[in-house]
Amino acid sequence: MSTRLPVLGGHEHGFGTTTRTDAWWVGPVVTLVVFTTFIVYSGWAGTVGVHYYAEPYLSPMYSPVIFTDLSAAGAAPVEHAWFGTWPTWWPAWLPASPAFFIVPFPIGFRISCYYYRKAYYRAYGGSPPGCAVGPLRTGKPYRGETGFWSFQNLHRLFLYPALLLIAVLSYDAVLSFFKDGRLGIGVGSIVLTVNAALIASYTFGCHSFRHLVGGRTDCMSCGENTLKYGAWKRASWFNERHMQFAWASLLWVGFTDVYVRLVSMGVWTDFNTW
Repeated sequence: MSTRLPVLGGHEHGFGTTTRTDAWWVGPVVTLVVFTTFIVYSGWAGTVGVHYYAEPYLSPMYSPVIFTDLSAAGAAPVEHAWFGTWPTWWPAWLPASPAFFIVPFPIGFRISCYYYRKAYYRAYGGSPPGCAVGPLRTGKPYRGETGFWSFQNLHRLFLYPALLLIAVLSYDAVLSFFKDGRLGIGVGSIVLTVNAALIASYTFGCHSFRHLVGGRTDCMSCGENTLKYGAWKRASWFNERHMQFAWASLLWVGFTDVYVRLVSMGVWTDFNTW
């Protein structure tokens, strides 16, 4: 008579098989629902190319505005566009949305993020859906970020446009306090400022950023490296909260677009001092 022993340092065989008694499935299910909802909404919002601007607020999903289509409802004015009005060479079958020029960079940064890898591996791939839980597929050994998944190794390169995006979103937040040349504050100003802060907090907690400011050094606390050590410790503080900032920034950027969109459409009233 054989006795089945608990699995140590591995996964049970069979999808979802486990000796765990806690609600381990809650995390993957919430991730699946929330992440899918965000993907569907952001895919739609970034494609339509309308109602992404309500003076002085610009949706972060469209920032920076490379070109602007002035014929679109709620489009950014030409002074916000880096290269002016919409180009004539743009394919007629594609919507005239400035987001097409921007979204590949934050999407690439997020989808290759070390935390998000774990999140969608569990929620979508079930590989495995949780610690000490049987994976969806068995028999194939883990090969790391190779083959199709090798694109995730570009994460450290996506870091640089992500850092540039922080500067752009911070600039947008500053502009949100000025309307018609007058200094003031509105609910949208707070929404955009919080968005820039959360995006920065998520990016500064990135493992690649932490390595950028503190890597390749054997003794950071020694003499000449104290400044570098201090920067690394601060990055480590954000890194310890990387998961929380990842989700907070994701949800808030979606809410920010919703806020600007509904104000632009006249559905919501932006309370302000102007």
